[in-house]
Amino acid sequence: LKLPSLSRRRRPRRPSRPSLRAAASPLRWPVAMLAAPRQLLRACGAQLRAGPASAPALRGPRAFATQGEDLVLFERRPSAVAVLTLNRPKALNALSDALMRELVDKLREFDEDDTLRAAVVTGTGKAFAAGADIKEMNSRAGYPEVRQCNMLAHWSGVSSIRKPVIAAVNGFALGGGCELAMSCDIIVASEDAKFGQPEIKLGTIPGVGGTQRLIRAVGKSKAMELILTGDMLSAADAERCGLVARVVPQGSAADEAVKMAEKIAAFSTPVVQLAKECVNVAEESTLAEGLRFERHLFHATWGLEDRREGFTAFAEKRTADFKHR
Repeated sequence: LKLPSLSRRRRPRRPSRPSLRAAASPLRWPVAMLAAPRQLLRACGAQLRAGPASAPALRGPRAFATQGEDLVLFERRPSAVAVLTLNRPKALNALSDALMRELVDKLREFDEDDTLRAAVVTGTGKAFAAGADIKEMNSRAGYPEVRQCNMLAHWSGVSSIRKPVIAAVNGFALGGGCELAMSCDIIVASEDAKFGQPEIKLGTIPGVGGTQRLIRAVGKSKAMELILTGDMLSAADAERCGLVARVVPQGSAADEAVKMAEKIAAFSTPVVQLAKECVNVAEESTLAEGLRFERHLFHATWGLEDRREGFTAFAEKRTADFKHR
């Protein structure tokens, strides 16, 4: 008889350690990748840092944006002044739809913030704004399309802000840039600033107030000259015509505008808003209507605590401490 073999039966091989790791939960796959080549680790770096695939996602593309990518930079000063800076320097701050929507949104944010009382709008680089984005506008095929989308209508949001807005113009303010500056309440210009409405050279006309606001600022004859010839106006000439409130040394427009805004912000916010409203109404009404409107708002200041404080401080020969109510 043949005796059975006494040799030990071979046990099935146990899986190697890497195989066990590979068979683990998918949530632990980054651990197995530690044995991978360095190039693969680099490719998977983002996933390794992000952790398990079930981790919550970030809040959309804006979560990755930096301040330098904003079309309009928003700065809050301790003096209750907001500084909004147009941020397309490579395009001379050409006013695209996206930029103008962002500007209007941030101006509305400023308007609703009780801690801010005046704003300055300026531009980065060599220009305040060299005009609207011509390539973007030219992408619209014809009249039905521009009429349907009511092209440029959203720009009017700038002039609807209740608090004072000062334009600090450095370099070019042409076409839409000039119209944006005129939509603000006050213009402070650097001595190198240039203003103009050159739309005639492109076979079109101003579309955001150039024919309406310019005539009110400089008179019919000068407005006709600028719009029909497309010529530019220097800062000095703009001040003489009444388009600009003040011309300052080159490179100091933003600083001087902030100083002016800080002076305004020190006064009573509701009173400043009433005064702004009265001046704006004067542009669009008869003298009799304007005087009647002014008197109504003048009487309304008797309902303000700040009016009482102002009168009392004057009588007591001290600086008024306005509470903005």
